[in-house]
Amino acid sequence: MAQKKVYDEEFKIQAVKLGREIGFSKAAIELGVNVDTLYGWNKRAKDARLDLGLGTQTPDTAMSLTEEVQKLRQQTREQAKEIARLKEENEFLAEASAFFAASRRKSAKT
Repeated sequence: MAQKKVYDEEFKIQAVKLGREIGFSKAAIELGVNVDTLYGWNKRAKDARLDLGLGTQTPDTAMSLTEEVQKLRQQTREQAKEIARLKEENEFLAEASAFFAASRRKSAKT
């Protein structure tokens, strides 16, 4: 039974870059890697699970990054609204607590 080869991330990144330049079949032969393995690494890179570095985004991953930024901005806006609401509630509770404390002091004096 053949032993499974383990490749480090840098090798995978360079292999994908080479595959994109000269073709995945040629790159696989040159590197001694199974072509399906190389295609798998390329798919991971397209899905943004393998970072190839700057300037290597495809239109598909660039769009997904734009969508992710939009989602994160929307989430930030929602969280800012929630924080503002919680601050108002906290302020109200502090005022109510002070009011009831003052009324208890009044009733204790009488």
